[in-house]
Amino acid sequence: MAAASWGASYAAVEATWAVTGTTVQWKEHSAYAPGVQLFLAALALLAAGACLAGTRTLAKAGRVAVATVLSVALAVFVVGTNGLPIYVVTMATLSGIESATGLAQVLLNTAGAVLLLLVGLSYRRRLRGACPRCGWPHAGAADGPLAHPAASRAPGRTRAAVYLLMCGLLPWAGTKTIWTLGGDVLGVAGDDWQRASVAGASGPSKATASAGIDVTVLAATVGIFLLLGLLYVWGQVFPRWTLFLSGRRVPRLLPLIPAWLTGVPLAMYGVVLLVMAPLMAAGVLPGIKPDPPFTSSSGITWFAWFGGLAFGGLGIGLVVAARSYAARTRPICAGATATGSPK
Repeated sequence: MAAASWGASYAAVEATWAVTGTTVQWKEHSAYAPGVQLFLAALALLAAGACLAGTRTLAKAGRVAVATVLSVALAVFVVGTNGLPIYVVTMATLSGIESATGLAQVLLNTAGAVLLLLVGLSYRRRLRGACPRCGWPHAGAADGPLAHPAASRAPGRTRAAVYLLMCGLLPWAGTKTIWTLGGDVLGVAGDDWQRASVAGASGPSKATASAGIDVTVLAATVGIFLLLGLLYVWGQVFPRWTLFLSGRRVPRLLPLIPAWLTGVPLAMYGVVLLVMAPLMAAGVLPGIKPDPPFTSSSGITWFAWFGGLAFGGLGIGLVVAARSYAARTRPICAGATATGSPK
């Protein structure tokens, strides 16, 4: 019902924006066309109908139609969350919001993606004969308290893969650190970078830039902290340094929600940069015109590639770690007896 209500509300907002000609930013200097907004409104209504239909017994054709609509809608609205990490960083540093309607659009897309994912997961479990609530096949009602498994760390292969992906941060963070310390790299002088960073910042981000600290590198360290929590036991049971929370079970969605919401958009953004940078270097795509403090197109291209490694590595790492965390912490309805593995 929540997903269906979101679909109706989303359609109303998009249609209103399209009819009134409201500018809704989707990237810098670009806005959604009214036709795209009307398409999104129609897709949201279709998704709402699929969510309602999925709770009923349907023939094979109906099940295929529901699964198709949910899959397409989920993919579209996940892509629409792409700007979420940027907005989170700007809001956290009080740097100002470039577009209020753009932020609203991203938040609406994010809410829709989360709700449709939950509906799709529940629908898939139901079709496979598993409990739509916990994902385990069992007899008995799907209500009451949940029994949680013992805390455990991620398997060695998962940890190794995540650590390897985290290494993608090194060229990007290293370059920015050199600039903030006054060094020159990629044709950019450290003094020029610092002046540009301070001039383009406000609030806490301006204070950190003035102190020679890049706020985006700080944000990346928060992502690393989240990654480590997803991999190890202290991400499931609050450790001693959390004082009064020590020994309590960490709510399962507390790390999973930010991991999914930041990991997926970062991964998509990073992959785009990793594809574009070599194409620009090879001349297949036009190079980016350098803006101060950059002095050459090649410098920007290299930095775009570094960014792709960083954002893609961190984003994919979060997705991989979150998938492992979700599997290791999946509970079962406490009054049921499991007869198989979770679906």
